[in-house]
Amino acid sequence: MGLEEKHSWRLSIALGLLLVIASFLSLFIGVIDMTPGELFAGNAEQFQLFLISRLPRLLAILCTGMGMSVAGLIMQQLCMNKFVSPTTGATLASARFGILLALLFLPGSTIMGRALFSFIFAVLGTWIFVWFIQRIQFKDTVMVPLVGIMFGNIIGGVTSFLAYRYEMTQALSSWEVGHFSMVLRGRYEIVYLVVPLLVISFIYANHFNIVGMGKDFSKNLGVHYNLVLFGGLTIAAVITASIVSIVGSISYIGLIVPNIVAMFKGDKIRGTLADTAMFGALFVLVCDIIARLAIHPYELPIELIIGIVGSILFVAMLMYRLKHGRKAIRFGKKREVAV
Repeated sequence: MGLEEKHSWRLSIALGLLLVIASFLSLFIGVIDMTPGELFAGNAEQFQLFLISRLPRLLAILCTGMGMSVAGLIMQQLCMNKFVSPTTGATLASARFGILLALLFLPGSTIMGRALFSFIFAVLGTWIFVWFIQRIQFKDTVMVPLVGIMFGNIIGGVTSFLAYRYEMTQALSSWEVGHFSMVLRGRYEIVYLVVPLLVISFIYANHFNIVGMGKDFSKNLGVHYNLVLFGGLTIAAVITASIVSIVGSISYIGLIVPNIVAMFKGDKIRGTLADTAMFGALFVLVCDIIARLAIHPYELPIELIIGIVGSILFVAMLMYRLKHGRKAIRFGKKREVAV
């Protein structure tokens, strides 16, 4: 095992340990005091609180962080652009639009019904975005995400208009800002859909890597370009929609986390996918803990905390890229290695 591979494994182990520690702490932070001693002693009230609220919330946070991070990684790889994500690729806006249509046409729909609408429109919105950028002659780094942002704003504008027109703004507000305060047993299980989709993403990671190198390269290696491209985009869109339908809109994760991990581990998706998932889960978990402690016993929306922390990290990442270019950070004798 080479020095670089050892460093890679150490980073993965460190992320895993930090995630376990943060997960344990998260279980015992909340409005109602709960201690490990009382829980393990068999206190019935504490055990019910653990099963109904704390454990479901933790699982939803982990699925959200892992799912949104991997969705961003897949979109960045397939679109060959580090600034594409569910936020800048109109996926989030399309998912919210689907939920609004479910509320308008099926007002008595269940969580599964709203999620189904969200799945359909998130996939369609993402496909249209990629179909459009494939036809742009100049695909520089900034142009592609700008197109996605403008497309997302158009969808968002239509969503807002329909919400005002049919007096649905109050109902839609639950999905406009992401939060975990309403995650309870029986109301969050759709996010479990993230788990099999993450497994599929790992299995086809090399295919995503090949497609990210271009259409001609894919054909030369016998990979069906359009099938893998739109299949990967569908996975990213369904992951995003499953999270939006339960938690609401959470920005930045799919944009920032894959880029930060790439700074340490390079751009190969197979080598970074697991670390991207773990760091995404850790990032959301830490932000959720901050949101719960900032004005305890009240709680801030996690979208607010992620927006603040994410903006700081994104600016720091841009400054590093401007200074060092596309170099991965390495710990050891060679501090930086080009990727």
